[in-house]
Amino acid sequence: MASGIRDKVAILGMGCAKFGERWSAGADDLAVEAFEEALADANIDVSEIGAAWLGVAFDTVNIGPSGIPLAMALRLPNIPVTKVENYCASGSEAFRGAVYAVASGAVDIALAFGVEKLKDTGYGGLPVRTRGTNWDMMGVVGSAPGHFAQLASAYRAKYGIEKDLFKRAIAHVSVKSHDNGAKNPKAHLRKRVTMDQVINAPYIAEPLGLFDCCGVSDGAACAIVTTPEIARALGKRELVTVKALAVSTSNGWELQGSGWDGSYFHTTRVAAKAAYQEAGITNPREQLSLMEVHDCFSVTELVTMEDLGVSENGGAVKDVLDGIFDADGKIPCQIDGGLKCFGHPIGASGLRMIYENYLQILGRAGERQRPDEPVYGLSHNLGGMPNQNVSAVVIVGREGA
Repeated sequence: MASGIRDKVAILGMGCAKFGERWSAGADDLAVEAFEEALADANIDVSEIGAAWLGVAFDTVNIGPSGIPLAMALRLPNIPVTKVENYCASGSEAFRGAVYAVASGAVDIALAFGVEKLKDTGYGGLPVRTRGTNWDMMGVVGSAPGHFAQLASAYRAKYGIEKDLFKRAIAHVSVKSHDNGAKNPKAHLRKRVTMDQVINAPYIAEPLGLFDCCGVSDGAACAIVTTPEIARALGKRELVTVKALAVSTSNGWELQGSGWDGSYFHTTRVAAKAAYQEAGITNPREQLSLMEVHDCFSVTELVTMEDLGVSENGGAVKDVLDGIFDADGKIPCQIDGGLKCFGHPIGASGLRMIYENYLQILGRAGERQRPDEPVYGLSHNLGGMPNQNVSAVVIVGREGA
């Protein structure tokens, strides 16, 4: 009988490169930048790492079709390096591989890595997937803003939310994230915006305006994981352990049946339920200290609050406008600026979210540090479109919590 991974794996060290338009840096440069921070944080030698997992999506402009370039860039000691991709949840998928390897006893210390050079593709948004097959999009046409605009319309219609009220709510999401991102030296966009700027910005796909869409960036992030016993033997005293890790993948139900109304993410609800059960969380609104969610668009964050069970169905608009998820609110969300201000270098985003929760729990987040003592941090990484996607939910927290 499976027992889960709660507290079987500790984060030994993490690193994150500066996200942005890194024209003068290649994917290998970004990888080294993040890895050097993680290695110093873990206080180990590279020779002690037993296996690595690399999350990257667009291999033609990034790292190549295997994990070899990462091994070369980091001078890894001839260990197995597995390249993984799971749409925009590729970073979380890399973390899952490393965590499961340690939990199983296959290796003592493992590396999870995510990196992406999106600016080099030349696209203003996520690049079009054209690799000679239609499998990647599975016959679904349309742009990412268009699909998520449909999510917004379906949500608003389902709960009868007045148009201007809804627009103010999703605008608040963006304003809040820009306020947070202005305090983060590793964020791409560090400029505050006003409600008027967001509401009056040009539409990309109504009701989503320019400031409702996350940016396109280059970036890298990584985690070195081990067992709590090994971490303590290496001198670590305050441990952040993995409480839960759950992934759910669409199986066609959203597209092929009549049960889904387009207003929420079914896979997020499935993954969240599994993660809460594994972590022993029965009331996420009261027990979670902070969250990082996949805010590719402002409406995604709003809807995800309900999918994660921290807002009641139809109640996220009120919670957002009441400041529940602001930096000084009950459950801060995107306290580092989120995808909105970091951008979304696909392979890196999932690990970048975990990085912020890790820093916050250890009290090392600098100017944006939560004044209380965070206990549980949740990250939610979403890949694909509302009607076909993969959701990853990772919960980390203080050892013993």
